[in-house]
Amino acid sequence: MSPTQRDYLRRLPARHYQGRAFMHWSMTIEKRKTGWLTSSLHEKLREILVHATFRYGMCCPLYCCMPDHIHMLWVGIRERCDQRNAARFVREQLNIQLVRLGVELQKQAYDHVLGDEDRQETTFATVAEYIARDPERAQLVPEGSFRDYPYTGCLVPGYPALSPWQDGFWDLFWRLYVRLRESDLFANEPVQAGN
Repeated sequence: MSPTQRDYLRRLPARHYQGRAFMHWSMTIEKRKTGWLTSSLHEKLREILVHATFRYGMCCPLYCCMPDHIHMLWVGIRERCDQRNAARFVREQLNIQLVRLGVELQKQAYDHVLGDEDRQETTFATVAEYIARDPERAQLVPEGSFRDYPYTGCLVPGYPALSPWQDGFWDLFWRLYVRLRESDLFANEPVQAGN
C-alpha cells in the first residue's frame, strides 16, 4: 500500500450512504487552521447546503461550524440520495471559498452512519444536541449558551426560517421530513452537471 493510500479513511459499502441514510459528517480544516470562520463564510456555507440538499435529495437538521472543523447531520429524503456525492459536492464548493482565505479542508471527511438506535427521534435529538454543544465544550460560549453560538443552524429545503432552537423544532422537523419524502419535489432526477 502506498503512503497516499494509507492516508485515506476506509469507507463502508456504498449502500450505507444511499437512500434514507442518517449521517454525521465532520469536515476538518487542513492542519486545524483557524481564522476562516466569519459571518460571510457561514452564509456561503448555507448557500452551498441549499444547493446540496436540493440536488441530492436530503436535509440537514443540524450543522455546527467550529473554528477548525464543521459538523453536519444529514438525512436522506430521496431513495436515490447518495451522501458521498453530496459530501464531495459540499467539499468542492466550500474549498473554493476557503482557498481564498488561505485554508482548505483535509483530504477526506469523517463520516459516521447512524444506526437504527440513533435514528429514533429522541436519540437522534440527543445526538444533535451533543453536536450543538460542541461550542460549549470548546469554551466558545458559556455553559448553557450553545443556542447563542452564531454558526449553528439547520437546512431543510423550502424552509429558510427554520431554526433548531425554535419551540417544537423536532416535532416540526419530523413532520417536514415525512412531507418531503411523500412529495414529488424530488421525484425527478435533477440534471447532474459533472456529478
